[in-house]
Amino acid sequence: MALIGVPFDGGTTYRPGPRFGPRNVRAQSAIIRPWNPVLHVNPFAKHRTADFGDLPVNPLSIEDTFVRIERGITPLLEAGVRCVCVGGDHSISLPILRAVAKKHGPVALIQFDAHNDLWDEYFGCKYSHGTPFRRAFEEGLLRDGDVLQVGLRGQVSGEDDFDFARTKSGW
Repeated sequence: MALIGVPFDGGTTYRPGPRFGPRNVRAQSAIIRPWNPVLHVNPFAKHRTADFGDLPVNPLSIEDTFVRIERGITPLLEAGVRCVCVGGDHSISLPILRAVAKKHGPVALIQFDAHNDLWDEYFGCKYSHGTPFRRAFEEGLLRDGDVLQVGLRGQVSGEDDFDFARTKSGW
């Protein structure tokens, strides 16, 4: 298993800062203990995990960053590595799914989030933190009916914000 940092938040519109996620995950795990007293397990006895470092993103271009993310993850997946990606804003999900689907075909997805990230556009842009799963469906990366979204809440832009999700999930 590889921990892969994706320090990119060029797809966010309101709360910048997710680019610092990988750094903070590493800081918080600096003195990690091997025993989990709640689960009664030592995950390190069962799985080998390596910190792969950060992918080289382009903070000025979401399109170039997507190419870099997909290019960075693909050889790891081809080698059979399980990738745990931490980052960045939700937009990074799209190139990650592109790389995964290239190896495994369309996949199922469980998303824990307040928003469904299925908008067609956000402020006129097709690629943002609010659109990755819409693009993933359009590109055939996700299996229809096999996406579970947990925790949806908060404000939406209009009464039709969930229409696309209903066509894909059978709500």
